[in-house]
Amino acid sequence: MKNKFKKILIATLSFFTKKIINKYSPEVVAVTGSVGKTSTKEAIFTVLSSTYNVRTNQKNYNNEIGIPLTIIGADSGGQSLFKWLGVFLKAIRLVIIKDKNYPNILILEMGADHPGDIKYLTSLVPVRVGVVTAIAPVHLEFFETIDQVAKEKSNLIKSLPKSGYAVLNMDDGLVYAMAEKTNAQVVTFGVNSPADIKAIEVAVSHDINYKDISTIQGISFKLQYKGSTVPVLLPKVLGEHLAYTALAANSVGIIYDLNLHVIIDALRKFEPPKGRMHIISGIKNTLIIDDTYNASPLSVMKALDQLGQLTLNKKNKKFAALGDMLELGDYTETGHRQVGQTVVKNKIDYLITVGELARDIIRSAVENGMAQDHCFGFANSHEAGLFLQDRIKEGDLLLVKGSQGVRMEKIVKELMTEPQRAAELLVRQGKDWE
Repeated sequence: MKNKFKKILIATLSFFTKKIINKYSPEVVAVTGSVGKTSTKEAIFTVLSSTYNVRTNQKNYNNEIGIPLTIIGADSGGQSLFKWLGVFLKAIRLVIIKDKNYPNILILEMGADHPGDIKYLTSLVPVRVGVVTAIAPVHLEFFETIDQVAKEKSNLIKSLPKSGYAVLNMDDGLVYAMAEKTNAQVVTFGVNSPADIKAIEVAVSHDINYKDISTIQGISFKLQYKGSTVPVLLPKVLGEHLAYTALAANSVGIIYDLNLHVIIDALRKFEPPKGRMHIISGIKNTLIIDDTYNASPLSVMKALDQLGQLTLNKKNKKFAALGDMLELGDYTETGHRQVGQTVVKNKIDYLITVGELARDIIRSAVENGMAQDHCFGFANSHEAGLFLQDRIKEGDLLLVKGSQGVRMEKIVKELMTEPQRAAELLVRQGKDWE
């Protein structure tokens, strides 16, 4: 009965989505990839909303139900039939009565958990600008290989019209290869390649010369485009890999004829979604890098690289609290072991893991030279949080990251100086996650 209701729901939402798209003809910017989708989507929204009437997905509305809800402009009905009737009434109203304030541009994050997901979503909404962030080994229990992940994501680029734009990460070989699969105009961005829109000298910016964690301003870099070089500061961003997010947003802004300085000014207001490299004050005058939204080997290794680059006083320590990375299929052990190697490479002082799978992170770290007595494994995030409460000292720096199912945000809540602000600052604080 439940599956039957879902099929009817998806079919009904699909019907209304196509009607609304046909009536209002908004231009669609779609973002996909294995990592960085949500941050990139939010950065593009920040840039385009400075000039245009735009709308983007809320929450995790990036699938066959969430994208129609975004187009309708409604929240999920959940388990309530009456709430879903309200959604459908809103959709009917949009079809019958012209809404003069309907967005000119929709910025849609498109997720793909199973083969065929992207093709289905692009059949619902014709995309003008397709953005691909990066390809990494996620959801491999359904795709088996990373090449199959890339093939699925490439369906977004294949769907673009000749008058459209493919915005591709040139530093990622699997993404850049998608340029051969479209007749649309290709715009590339990158850090380590001769991309159309390029960042150089990416670094953590400090407000004084002495580089300790208390002076962090954000991420800075120089943007190069058509012979011009412009300084960029992302004051609310920690994570040099988020430079790619800014580059993708710049690319889309340029496509929409925005002046480079207008784009850069808008990006100063960009703040990544909750649980994506947020700096949160911790107890005992510590700092927490809250990256608890989700995790894949690639995103964890990038976060560890950033942790490794931050400078502390000699007496202070770096902690990495890492949870299981789920949905990796046959790549599970390899992915966790790669993370362990990255912990050692970045000279992290203490490693704390949560979950059975994450024990492979410890095994790999120890094999690569980390002291066994600096590694601690726990069954759940609550136990890990209590342990860290006693272990951390003033001036220490903590990275907390793991897959959604491990609930690593509970560690952050345990350690933050203002736990009463958890609903404001942390992911998964609603009643449905209790």
